[in-house]
Amino acid sequence: MAKPSTKGGTKRATKNTEAVELTDTGTAVEETARKTTGTPRPPKHSFLSRLYTGTGAFEVIGKRRLWYAVSGAMVAIAILSILIRGFTFGIDFAGGTKVSFPRGETSVTQVEEVFRSSVGSSPESVVVVGNGSSATVQIRAETLTNEQTEKLRDALFDAFQPVGPDGQPSKQAISDSAVSETWGAQITQKAVIALVVFLLLASLYITVRYEWYMTLAAMISMVFDVLVTAGVYSLVGFEVTPATVIGLLTILGFSIYDTVIVFDKVEENTHGFEHKTRRTYAEEANLAVNQTFMRSINTSLISALPIMSLMVVAVWLLGVGTLQDLALVQLVGVVVGTYSSIYLATPLLVTLRERTELVQNHNRKVMRRRKTATGAKSVPAAAEDDTADNDEDEATVAAGTPAPSSSAPAPGAKPVRPTSRRTQRPTGKPGAGR
Repeated sequence: MAKPSTKGGTKRATKNTEAVELTDTGTAVEETARKTTGTPRPPKHSFLSRLYTGTGAFEVIGKRRLWYAVSGAMVAIAILSILIRGFTFGIDFAGGTKVSFPRGETSVTQVEEVFRSSVGSSPESVVVVGNGSSATVQIRAETLTNEQTEKLRDALFDAFQPVGPDGQPSKQAISDSAVSETWGAQITQKAVIALVVFLLLASLYITVRYEWYMTLAAMISMVFDVLVTAGVYSLVGFEVTPATVIGLLTILGFSIYDTVIVFDKVEENTHGFEHKTRRTYAEEANLAVNQTFMRSINTSLISALPIMSLMVVAVWLLGVGTLQDLALVQLVGVVVGTYSSIYLATPLLVTLRERTELVQNHNRKVMRRRKTATGAKSVPAAAEDDTADNDEDEATVAAGTPAPSSSAPAPGAKPVRPTSRRTQRPTGKPGAGR
């Protein structure tokens, strides 16, 4: 069969467009081949079955433009919220005085009135943390002097009679603490240093273990996680405390862990891909994402359940505000980290790799093979056999080796001994059995 010729005046599509549309083109070619040969469609499986088996049924890489748009919108909303609304910094960062005592039958409005009457100004915030007998009232205000603090304690005790551990009213049940802004600035500086060190170590590991394309994709994914998590805190008004910073560093570790799991499968599928023509690099990466779907989901669920338990027990039952800050940032980070490892990091890796000449040449080989296979299936079986023989003869001649005759045995095959027609046993007579 003669090889299909290409017109010299045909314009070649741009590299980026060709790389993005390879997956869809391959699907179209396979669909055309199916219709030409009359091959029935493969059986459809349920959503959970496809998710569990990871056979590549979910198109993630082929729709990466959609995921880029979704991720970009999330980042844009987060940045706008940070610029417009800002953050609600805790007392550890903004400085001030914090007073807390058992709630009892106290209401927020009553506490605000007592504060204004004793100090002469309004508190920055008054919140009730916890439920039932463990509920506490927390008052946050600008830095108070010792005299103002003592006067406020006396006024709160006279008005609400908070109960101590022994069940009797006690002034010692009212606690206060003062924090300067300098201490919060030191915490911020150390957190930034820890973040930079973490990113450098993670980048070094991924570069040594895999390749720098994966390093770049993973770092962009982690920046995305930080921005979106910070944006969520800005949108809902979560208080930023040192526990929040600790939780942020923790979810960065989870994000890089989940991303490395997916990248490890991508490397396994694409190892030596330039010598194969069954799938493109993008299709191999999409298969890797499908194969790690269940693992990512299970990891996320196992990580989220203890966090939600921590929120229920520590916040609603015990009323521990510090654990609330830690649990919230971890819960948001687990969800965002799982999303970025699947829908952002791997598509970014494929986009970066498809800009290389190696992947572009390989993609062209895969598409040429599929078009050739589609054309061969439309030829009758006998003609296809003749075509295959001719192709083998042409390949043999091109390699500089004479084509073997039809009666000659294949190189390395076991010689066939003549047999008798009557007994079908080997005989030493030449030409026997003919």
